[in-house]
Amino acid sequence: MSGETNGLLVPDEIIMNQIYYIRGHKVMLDADLATLYEVETKQLKRQVKRNIDRFPEDFMFELTSEEYIVSRSQNGTLKQGSNIKYAPMVFTEQGVAMLSSVLNSKRAIKVNIQIIRIFTRIRQMFVDNTEIRLEIEKIKNKLDNHDKNMEIVFRYLDELLEKQEQPNPPRKRIGFKTDDF
Repeated sequence: MSGETNGLLVPDEIIMNQIYYIRGHKVMLDADLATLYEVETKQLKRQVKRNIDRFPEDFMFELTSEEYIVSRSQNGTLKQGSNIKYAPMVFTEQGVAMLSSVLNSKRAIKVNIQIIRIFTRIRQMFVDNTEIRLEIEKIKNKLDNHDKNMEIVFRYLDELLEKQEQPNPPRKRIGFKTDDF
């Protein structure tokens, strides 16, 4: 992980695969961040606890044992048979940004910049996706209206065809009768 790829410390795909959706937030696990920063997880946790005022609940929270078990089974965060003493901390985008103020290594700062850019890209993809969905909804509504309008037009055409197929009854003459004609 120490070699750079295209000017990046870590390939974007690796970071993107370490962003999880927990409690309605996109977050990263403390162990994953520690690996990216090339520090021990306990060192990262120690720095966070020393500066706990910088990490409100919307920046960082600890997983419950149930959440941890689910994340471990889904993501393989621990090797089989491994055990942990403390619940994992997870960091939101703002929490990751705040980590750069408590971890002073150049690598931590560079990796943080990269992570924040990825979070921003993910948010933009979500916005773009939402806009596309709204446009598709508009098109569907227009098509539904077009279908209804076409149905009405075809109904009128059918009525006209029926009238045209029916023979016209003889018309009564209106007016004065004169024998001169």
